[in-house]
Amino acid sequence: MPDFFNFLKPKNELENQGEFAENHPYIPEELWIKCPVCKNAILSSDLMENHKVCTKCGYHFRLSARQRVELTVDENSFAEMDADMMSTNKIGFPDYEKKLRNAKISSGENESVITGSCTICGEKAIIAVMNSKFMMGSMGTVTGEKITRAFEYATENRLPVIVFTVSGGARMQEGILSLMQMAKTSGAVKLHSDAGLLYITVLTDPTTGGVTASFAMEGDIILSEPKALIGFAGPRVIEQTIRQKLPKDFQSAEFLLDKGFIDAVVQRKDMKSTLAQLIRLHKENDEGGAAL
Repeated sequence: MPDFFNFLKPKNELENQGEFAENHPYIPEELWIKCPVCKNAILSSDLMENHKVCTKCGYHFRLSARQRVELTVDENSFAEMDADMMSTNKIGFPDYEKKLRNAKISSGENESVITGSCTICGEKAIIAVMNSKFMMGSMGTVTGEKITRAFEYATENRLPVIVFTVSGGARMQEGILSLMQMAKTSGAVKLHSDAGLLYITVLTDPTTGGVTASFAMEGDIILSEPKALIGFAGPRVIEQTIRQKLPKDFQSAEFLLDKGFIDAVVQRKDMKSTLAQLIRLHKENDEGGAAL
C-alpha cells in the first residue's frame, strides 16, 4: 500500500504539536482525490493535468460547464449568450426560490446550461454545455429557452451545434412547464436539421430523463464519454417494472454503442479534435467535396 495512506490528519490542526507532529506528517486532504472506481488516491495536480480523468483506471470525473468549455473551445473564442437568464418560481413550488439560490451559489452559474458561440480548432460552432452542479443539470423553462435560442441562432447563421448533456431530467419544481421544454427544444432541433445543418450531441455522466427523451438523442452524430450512464428511467425502476434482471453495464455508453443507440465513445482527451474533424467533414460535404 502506498506510503501516503499512512499519513493521518489531526482533527484540529492547531493541536498538531509534539510527538504527533514528529511521527505523523500532515498532508492536506485537497492534495489527493480518491477515484470512486479503482479506489486509488490521485494527486490533485496530476488529475487536473489529465483533464480530470483517473490516471490509473481512466475513470472520467465530472466537469463543471466552464471546465468543459475550457477544454473544448479555442482559447478566448467563447462568446456567451443569454448569460443573465434565470429561473423563477412560476408555479409557486414550496422552497423553490431557496433551491435556486443554493444552486447558484454551489455552481457559480445562473442556470443549468451555458450557451454561446465559439471556434473549435478554428471551426465556428454554437455550443451548449449542461452543468451537473446546478440542480443536477435538471431541465427547467430557462434551460429549454437557452438551448432553443442557441439552435435558432445557429439556424439563422448556418452554424453547427454541439451540445454536451448531463442531467437528472426535467425539473419537477416547474411541473408541466418543464416537460414542455422537451417539445420546444425538439422543434428547434428539427428546424436546424431542415436547414441541412450539423448537430452533434456529447452525452456525459449521467444523461437521463426528459433530456434523454428529447434533444440529447436527436443529434445527427451522438458521441459519449466512456462509462457514462445514459437512459430515461433508472435501472432499479426498470427492473421493478419489467420484473427482470438487467444485463451487466446496462445503460452504460459502451452498452448503448453495442446496441446502436450512439455512434462512438470518445476519450475526453480526444473530444476536441474529434468534434473539429466532424465539423470539417460536414463542411466538405456541404461544399460538394467528400461525403460523410
